[in-house]
Amino acid sequence: MSAERQTTSEEARTGEDARFLRLHPDDNVVTAITSLVPGTKVLLDHREVSISGSVPLGHKVASRRIQSGEKIIKYGVPIGSATRDIEIGEHVHVQNLKSDYLPTQLRRSDT
Repeated sequence: MSAERQTTSEEARTGEDARFLRLHPDDNVVTAITSLVPGTKVLLDHREVSISGSVPLGHKVASRRIQSGEKIIKYGVPIGSATRDIEIGEHVHVQNLKSDYLPTQLRRSDT
């Protein structure tokens, strides 16, 4: 990790930054428990990586590389599919994830 922030013993053991919450061991995304700015160095999958864009509190970050079309796994279950390749440390949201369950582009305000 960078000189400004020391790796904790728990981070060293798990290989994951304490600023994230992994909800299930099979998840390929983690949830940010603090807002992160682009360039923030974090520990994911035992590697230091830079956050590529702003990540608001509670949003998902790829904990490993995810290929286009691959299922996004959170809570140990698929919540959607990647619409393009997603790199480790990248914000996972509507710009690169589509729901496999809700036709979000067809939501109507009168229903």
